Amino acid sequence: MDTVLAVDIGGSKMSCGIVDDVGSILISASVATPAFSDDPEEVFGALRYLIEGIMVNRGSDGGSMPIACGVGSVGPMSAGGRSVSPLNISSWREFPLLSRVQEVVQMPTFVDNDAKALALGEGWVGAARGVNNYISMVVSTGIGGGIVLDGRLLDGSEGNAGHIGHVIVVPDGRQCSCGSFGCLEAEASGSAIQAITGKPPKDASEQVIDRTGTLVGLGVASVMNLLDLRLCTIAGSVALGYGERFFAAANRELTKRSRMAYTSGAMIRPCGLDAEGPLIGASAVGWRGIGRLNNGAG
Repeated sequence: MDTVLAVDIGGSKMSCGIVDDVGSILISASVATPAFSDDPEEVFGALRYLIEGIMVNRGSDGGSMPIACGVGSVGPMSAGGRSVSPLNISSWREFPLLSRVQEVVQMPTFVDNDAKALALGEGWVGAARGVNNYISMVVSTGIGGGIVLDGRLLDGSEGNAGHIGHVIVVPDGRQCSCGSFGCLEAEASGSAIQAITGKPPKDASEQVIDRTGTLVGLGVASVMNLLDLRLCTIAGSVALGYGERFFAAANRELTKRSRMAYTSGAMIRPCGLDAEGPLIGASAVGWRGIGRLNNGAG
């Protein structure tokens, strides 16, 4: 049975696992991301330790070694992940992620934005399976997205297409880490909620949950009206942690703002992959890279 090595790099944690060709995670492990370190090598060292641990475990349990590596990383990044400059990992600026991971794993390696990776996974074995036009989002420490149109994942000139976290939802709102004002990420991400309320996102009041969902619904409506979409799937610790109340608020706002005939019936749904979404998405990047992503966005 062929497998790929899946690596997910987020602002709060990094995960690694072995995933087979039907999207099943065979083994996995996670570590906290040293996101506030000033040393880029400290961050990469934690990632290297995680990857090497998974590879050793895979060899010791008698399983075959993976044939490729797929990486989903917070961005932005240059095309193909040759370099990454994540807003939530301050020490990685123009960090050569692709070449550094490939040095460690010694196998074909493919890198994409983590939310785009999620979109691949959702179309492959998740809530968007069989759908040719949709957006998938991560609402967590930050906010990102990936868009599939006509069955193909959008890349853009530098591989950052679909970054819904930087759609403006509050004109002249809070300053975002990107330098603009009123971005969805600056108003509704986990880091924004912490800054606004002074409390961890998990301790948010019902009013904060409603506001977060409403702003996400507003941003999604803009994208759906622009691109002729009717489905958005959302993952991430904030969205999934807030649960039904968040999704109800998001869908109310989406319905209010989606008034074109072609967006009638548009909906926002939880991702179909639950907490496994980031690793399955990263694996989809690897399977896509070697031309073996079955029933997923090309």
